[in-house]
Amino acid sequence: MIHNGKKKLPFDPDVAVEHLANADAKLAGLIKRAGPFTMKVDSSVTIFESLLESILYQQLNGKAAATIHGRFRDLYSGDPSPKALLSTPDELLRGCGVSSNKTRAMKDLAERVLDGTVQEYAALKKMPDAEIITRLSAVRGIGRLTVEMLLIFRLGRADVFPVTDYGVRKGFALTFLRLPKTRAIEAADLPKPAVMERRAKKWSPYRSVASWYLWRACDLAKSTPPTGRSSK
Repeated sequence: MIHNGKKKLPFDPDVAVEHLANADAKLAGLIKRAGPFTMKVDSSVTIFESLLESILYQQLNGKAAATIHGRFRDLYSGDPSPKALLSTPDELLRGCGVSSNKTRAMKDLAERVLDGTVQEYAALKKMPDAEIITRLSAVRGIGRLTVEMLLIFRLGRADVFPVTDYGVRKGFALTFLRLPKTRAIEAADLPKPAVMERRAKKWSPYRSVASWYLWRACDLAKSTPPTGRSSK
């Protein structure tokens, strides 16, 4: 285990960055501009709690989701156990602002924790990525992208490439596609997953690290307005 900030990664980030820079000249340029790889893995909450939060935050802006999440946790003076959630009347959850669909999704998650489909860190660390995606995607309201984010930021898996994530797609377009510098990125500019996957073959087994740098490409673009636009 390699220490990276306050958390440990199950791979050496220096080896990963060197591999990516040697494998792809354009990605090497992005790495140089973005600086050191500083991603930290957060396993301070349980898998159950992390997925509950993911469900609650879906299709809401950050402030509204945080308010509902806070009310939800206030019901239990913290995060509930699966059994406590299942015993909560739907009316109480609706009173917190949780929709009927999200209530069903959260209770399905609780049931799948209790039946062993969804397991915690110790068990997941022993499973391959594909098995984790299959298990967790079986939960109502949990899609592949949600699981991929968990694999990267909770489990520190090295070779995950979330090709449907908007930030990763935008970062890819900014880094690898020839686009006009006089305007912002538009939806039509975003690459198709197959295009991204072809290029990313050379990044394996460190596509999670490459994804992190593609997110940084978006951050860099925010600080550098398109040519011809005011920076004010």
